[in-house]
Amino acid sequence: MVTIEHDFDATVVTLVDDGPAPLQEDVTICLFEECVTVEQYDERRDEVVKVTLSTAQVRDLRAALNLPEGIYKVRAS
Repeated sequence: MVTIEHDFDATVVTLVDDGPAPLQEDVTICLFEECVTVEQYDERRDEVVKVTLSTAQVRDLRAALNLPEGIYKVRAS
């Protein structure tokens, strides 16, 4: 399941793991103009872990999802 909310300064996408057990914690992705953050609660640390990606890293990730194993240099479009 996925939810999408449009806030003032970001679009927030939440991915809910509704598959078979064991289930993972929800993942929240916040898309800002200058970066994207990915957050997930870590039960072992009892805190939310956040990763911040630049827009270039998001572009590269998007391209990588459709490529076979290997090393690539993605050109900006």
